[in-house]
Amino acid sequence: MKFLVCISNVPDTTTKITFTPDNKELNKAGVQFVINPWDEYALTRAIELKEQLGGTVTVLNVGEADTEPNIRKALAIGADDAIRVNAKPTDAFFVAQQIAAVAKDGGYDVILMGKESIDYNGFQVHGMVGELLGIPTVAPAMKLDMSGNSATLEREIEGGKEIVEVQTPFVVSCQEPMCEPRIPNMRGIMTARTKPLKVVEATGQGAATEVVEYALPPKKQGVKLIEAENAGELIRLLRNEAKVI
Repeated sequence: MKFLVCISNVPDTTTKITFTPDNKELNKAGVQFVINPWDEYALTRAIELKEQLGGTVTVLNVGEADTEPNIRKALAIGADDAIRVNAKPTDAFFVAQQIAAVAKDGGYDVILMGKESIDYNGFQVHGMVGELLGIPTVAPAMKLDMSGNSATLEREIEGGKEIVEVQTPFVVSCQEPMCEPRIPNMRGIMTARTKPLKVVEATGQGAATEVVEYALPPKKQGVKLIEAENAGELIRLLRNEAKVI
C-alpha cells in the first residue's frame, strides 16, 4: 500500500501576524513555521496504517527550500521518503495541480491531507485533487480503517456523522479524532537525516487567483457598562451604535 501525505508549512498558532508594506504577503520576519496541525493527523494515520498493512508513506510539500526542516520533521515522525515541489504555494488550485501531478506519476493508493490549513482555512485542496485525478474524495474524515483495497471512513456531516466505504485510490482529508498525532523521537530524528528528499519543479498553469490585499481585523472597541435599571439606554446603544437591532 502506497500512502501519499500532503503537508503544509504554516505559521505557529502563537504568531503575531503582520504583512509586508504592500499588504500582499505575510511578513515572515521572526515567524516560526510548523507542520499544519490538521496534516499531522493525516501523517500519523498513514504511518499507523503502514504499520498494520505494510507499504510506504511519502510526504509531499509544495514550497520553497525553507520548508525542508518541517519536511525532515515529518520524516522523523515516521514517513519513508519525501518530495518537495520547488514552488511558492500561491493558491489552492496551483497546489492541487502539483499534488495531482505527483500522485499520478507515483501510483499512490491513498492520498491524505488535513481538512484545511490553519493559515487560510480554505477547505479546497482535497476536492480539487480528487477532481483532477478523477478519484473519490472523502472529507472531512474523523476515522479511517482499511482492509485490503477497501476503506471504511467516518466523516462529519451537519448534525451527525456518516459512514462510507470506498475503494482505492481515493483522497481523504483528516481531522480529529482520527488519531493521536505523534512527535519524533531521537531515533527518528537521526534516521530522518538520511531519508530521501526529492525536489521536483512545478508543473501545470500558474495561480488561478491573485491576492489584492490582506488586512487585519478591526481592533476590539471598548466595553460600555449600562446600569441594570437603564434598559432604555441599552436599547439606544444597541440600535444606534452597535446597529444590531
